[in-house]
Amino acid sequence: MKNIKIGGKIEASAISLGCMRMASLDEKGVDAIMNTAIENGVTHFDHADIYGRGNSEKLFGAYLKRNKCARDKMFIQTKCAIHDGQYDFSKEHVISSVEGSLSRLGIDYVDMLLLHRPDTLMEPEEVAEVFDILQSSGKVLNFGVSNHNPMQINLLKTAVKQPIMANQLQFSITESGMITSGMNANMKNSESVMHDGSVLEYSRINNITIQAWSPFQHGFFKGSYIDNEEFHELNKKLAEIGEKYGLTKMGAVSAWILRHPSNMQLIAGTMTPSRLTEICKGADITLTRSEWYEIYRSAGHCLP
Repeated sequence: MKNIKIGGKIEASAISLGCMRMASLDEKGVDAIMNTAIENGVTHFDHADIYGRGNSEKLFGAYLKRNKCARDKMFIQTKCAIHDGQYDFSKEHVISSVEGSLSRLGIDYVDMLLLHRPDTLMEPEEVAEVFDILQSSGKVLNFGVSNHNPMQINLLKTAVKQPIMANQLQFSITESGMITSGMNANMKNSESVMHDGSVLEYSRINNITIQAWSPFQHGFFKGSYIDNEEFHELNKKLAEIGEKYGLTKMGAVSAWILRHPSNMQLIAGTMTPSRLTEICKGADITLTRSEWYEIYRSAGHCLP
C-alpha cells in the first residue's frame, strides 16, 4: 500500500484502521482484523479514549502483547477531550487521558495525540503547557486536532509551539462540503455555503493532513451510501469505474478520496476483514481526473 506523509513529514499508510468499533469484537475477531490490516500494509491505527469506553484500546493492547508486534513499525494515535457531556482541554484531563490510553494500549508513547473536538473554554497557554509536558516526557511524539476549523487551529497556535500535524474531519463523496463550497465559490446555491472556513485549502497551505472519518457514510451516522438505493447513480458509477480497476465500490471510494492532491488519509472503521481488504486495494489506484469528477457528479453535486 502507498504511504503518505503526515504533516508533510512522517510516513504512514494511506489507510488507517479506525478502532472505534473494536470493542464489539472478541479476541478471535481482533486477531482477524488486525492480521488483515498488517497483511495489507496498514501501519496507522486510530483510537480515542472514549471508543468502547476504553475497551477498544484494551483489546488493541492485548493484541500487541499476544503477537509481540514491533512497536516501531506502527503509527498509533489516540484522541481525547470528550467526557461527561463536555469537551475538556484542561491540563488535568488531557494528561490523565493520555496516561489512561497508554496503560490500556500497553505502550510507552503514542505517535500522535489529537484533541477530539474543540473546547470553547480552552486556554491556549494551558494547552501549550500540556503539549510541552507530554512531549518532553516522551509520552506523545506529535500533535493534531479533530473537527477543528482554521481559526480554532490558529488560536491554538498562538501559544502551542509544536506543529499541528493532522485534522480529522468527516469527509466522503456525499459529505464533501469542504470541496463543494470551494467549487461553488461566487455562487448563491446551497452548495456554495461554507461551514468550515476553507479548512481544505488551509490544511494544504499549512501541511496539515486531513484524516477522513466516516468515508462511506452519509449524514451524521445515518448509514452507508454503498448499495443504498437513495444513491442509485452514485453506486452505479462506483461499480462501473471500480470494475475497470478490479475494485469493489468500497475500493473505488478509497481511490476517489486518495486521488485528491491534499495528502488525505482515509480512516477505515470497518471490523470486517474482507471489507478492509477491498478498501486497501483502492489505495494503490490513481483515478483519472475525468473519473474523479464523474463520481463526484454522480452523487448529485453540481458544477456551476
